Amino acid sequence: MRFAEKIIESLCVSTRQPIPGGIKPPDYKQETLRSRLMPTPIPEELILPLAQHGNSRSRPLVKPGDKVLKYQAIACSDVTGIVDLHAPTSGIVLAIENFPIPSPVDKESKCILLKKDGLDAEIDHNTLANYRSLSYLELIKLIEQAGIFGLGGAEYPSRLKLKSGKNKKIKLLIINAVECEPYITADEALLREKAQFVVQGAEILQAACMAEHCVIVIESNKADAIKALEQTQLNSSIELFKIAAKYPTGSEKQLIQAVTSKEVPSGKYPTDIGILMHNAGTAYAVYQAVIEGKPCISRITTLAGGSLKTPKNFEALIGTPIDYLLNLCGLNQQTHTMTLMGGPLMGVKLARTDVPILKTTNCIIAASEDKFPPASIELACIRCGFCADVCPASLLPQQLYLYAKCQNFSELISHGLNDCIECGACAYVCPSNIPLIQYYRASKDELASQLENKISSEQWKQRFQHHQYRVKKDKEARRDPKRRETIKPTELTLKISPPIFSREAAKKEIAAAVVRVRKRKAQFIASSGGENTETDK
Repeated sequence: MRFAEKIIESLCVSTRQPIPGGIKPPDYKQETLRSRLMPTPIPEELILPLAQHGNSRSRPLVKPGDKVLKYQAIACSDVTGIVDLHAPTSGIVLAIENFPIPSPVDKESKCILLKKDGLDAEIDHNTLANYRSLSYLELIKLIEQAGIFGLGGAEYPSRLKLKSGKNKKIKLLIINAVECEPYITADEALLREKAQFVVQGAEILQAACMAEHCVIVIESNKADAIKALEQTQLNSSIELFKIAAKYPTGSEKQLIQAVTSKEVPSGKYPTDIGILMHNAGTAYAVYQAVIEGKPCISRITTLAGGSLKTPKNFEALIGTPIDYLLNLCGLNQQTHTMTLMGGPLMGVKLARTDVPILKTTNCIIAASEDKFPPASIELACIRCGFCADVCPASLLPQQLYLYAKCQNFSELISHGLNDCIECGACAYVCPSNIPLIQYYRASKDELASQLENKISSEQWKQRFQHHQYRVKKDKEARRDPKRRETIKPTELTLKISPPIFSREAAKKEIAAAVVRVRKRKAQFIASSGGENTETDK
C-alpha cells in the first residue's frame, strides 16, 4: 500500500465518501487548452497595487523617477517589513498614486506605475542546486522573501500558512490541482507543461512544513495533466490522488473531506487536524523562488469567454492591464457584455477593464450574452429544497435567505452563515432566480461591521474605565494618611493650620494702614501744586 494511502486511511474516520451536494455545470474548458501556455508581451506600463491581497498594507521602497531592475524589491509590508512586491521588469517609476484596481465598483488604491525601458534587465539572483541542505526555517524565509501569496485565489500569504503549521504536526500536505469551476484552466495548463517544476515545488513545501506525506490531488478527467504528473512521479515521493469532477470539490474544506472523509470543524483550520493545503500554482512559484532565486512577479491566468477570438492561458506579469490581455486575445467589443475576474460562479463582475492583474487573478472571462444572459427577475421562494440538496457544507440555504432578509443575525450565526463558502451552487439551481449569495455576502459584511463596532466600543469602554480607575486612585492617594507623613511639618502647617485671631496684632495692622493712607494723601497734595492748602488746614 502507498504511503499516501496509509496516511489518508489514518486520517479517515470512515470509508471515504464523496462530498455532500455539489453540481456539475458545463465546464467550457477546451477552448483555452487548444494552445500552449503563452508568455505575455510586456506592456508599456505596469500598474502595481501596493495591496496585493485583502488585508495587506504595504509601503513603497521606491519613489517617482527611480530606475528599477527586474526582480528588485519595490514595496514591503507596513507591519512586518517583509517584501510583498517586486518589479516585473526593468524601467522607471512614473508615479506612486491612486489608480483603479479590480473591483465590482469603481474603486482606486495606491499603486506604483512602472514604465518599461525595453531592456528587461535583471538584478543578480542566486540559484540553488540542493534545497535539502537548508533547514525548514531557511526555506520559509526564502518563500517569505519572494512575496508569494496563495495563487489559487485565497489571498493568504504562503509564509503565514507554513508558519501556522510549524507548531502543529502536519501529517498530510495536499497540493490542490482541482479546478472545478467552469472556464478556469490555469493549473491544468501549468501541470500539462511544467509538471516537474510543480512536483519539485511540492517537495520544497513538504520540507518547509515538515509534513509526513504529500499528495497532488487532481480531477480524473484531466488526462494530459495526469499523464505529465505520472511521468514526473517516477523520481519523487510525491503521490497522485485522482477524484471525480464535481463543483465545488476544489474548495479547501470540501477537498479535504473528499480525500480523507475528515471534516474540518467549524471555526477551525486544516492544520488543527494535521493537514495543510497549497495550490499547484503556489508550488510552482515556490520552485521558482527557492531553486531559481526568482521572486513572484507573474502568474498563470486564463483568458476565456465567448467574446474572445483566441482564448488561452498566459503567464502574465503582475500589473499587466486586463484590457491589454483581452486585446491580445482579440476582444469582440460588439458581443462583450461584461468582464468577470475569477470563475462564473464565484468570480466578481469588474466595473472596468483598465485595471491590473494581481497575484490572485487566476481567470478573466470576457462574457457574451449567449453564455451569460441578463439576470432574470427574482421570484418568491417556493421551498423546493434544491438549494439544500446541492449545498456542499450541508447548510440550509433557504433558512439563511429568510433570516438574511429580515436581518436576524443571531439566527444566521446559529444556522452556520460563517461556514458558507459562497460557492454559488444554491443560486445556480434556484428555480426562482434568487441571488442567494448576494444576500449571504451582505449579511456577512453587516456582521463584520457590527463586530468591528463592538471591538471599537469595547476599546473605548476599557479606556474610560482605566481613566476612572486612575481618578479614583488619585483621590485615594490624596486622602491616604501615609501620604501625609511624607509632607514636611512646615508645609503641613501652612496648608492646613487655621488662622489665629489676635487683638494686638489687629491694632498694629490698623495703625499701619492709617499711616499708609496719610502718606498717599500727602503725595497727592504735593503733586497737585499746593492747591486747596487753606482748606486742608
